[in-house]
Amino acid sequence: MRLRIAHTTRYRYNAPVDYGLQRLRLSPGNGESQKILSWTITTDGATVEAEYDDHFGNRVTLLNIEPGTNRLDIQVEGLVETQNTNGIIGSHPATLPLWLFQRQTPLTKPGTGVARLVKELRKRDDNAALDQLHALSALIFGSVKYLTGTSDSGTTTEEALKNGSGVCQDQTHIFLSAARYLGYPARYVSGYLMMDDRIDQEAGHAWAEAHVESLGWVGFDISNGISPDTRYVRVATGLDYREAAPVSGLRFGTAGESLDVAIQVQQ
Repeated sequence: MRLRIAHTTRYRYNAPVDYGLQRLRLSPGNGESQKILSWTITTDGATVEAEYDDHFGNRVTLLNIEPGTNRLDIQVEGLVETQNTNGIIGSHPATLPLWLFQRQTPLTKPGTGVARLVKELRKRDDNAALDQLHALSALIFGSVKYLTGTSDSGTTTEEALKNGSGVCQDQTHIFLSAARYLGYPARYVSGYLMMDDRIDQEAGHAWAEAHVESLGWVGFDISNGISPDTRYVRVATGLDYREAAPVSGLRFGTAGESLDVAIQVQQ
């Protein structure tokens, strides 16, 4: 399948910005499940300072916000050819040790909520690793309702479990926390999903990947209860949302900001 993606991010500041940096993880790479046919990033209100690959292998573009500007536009356009691998990404490269992906972060730190979730999971007869991970995904899908407006980028795993609701970011963090608790290396994935009922979207998508000894990295989209297929485009990975965020940065001064995001994903 070929997917065309258009992703616009617009910042508006109520006073001129003296200095600011933005870090973009918006450039997907080639892999088992996808081939990048074309991909461009254009900006208005900033200049590209550097481009590099981070320790997770993500392609990063560093922007310097032009001094005195009161707006920043980031436009991404691309064409990607995808293949159905049943969610299997493949073996782990030697760049980073697998044990690193068993490390919890402040966003995924397990507590009593994760312990109860894992205890419930262990009552089931799912001994094979892949079956256990699919059962974990299904358990979270049934326990944490997808509901916008009930969490933010700083919501932790335990908070989302307590609330019983959240978005794909929260459901993914819960899966990562519980999978690592069970001893599986696991990582966060940010990217795009072509939806069946719409082209226009207000945000990208997030899912998890866990490492299974006999298969390598395997994807789990907890929000939809499936493994990624040809409708998915992987962009960046990390231990949690903060390490795979599409756009992050800093700026100096007292200017307030507004943010608008518009995404289109279509065949």
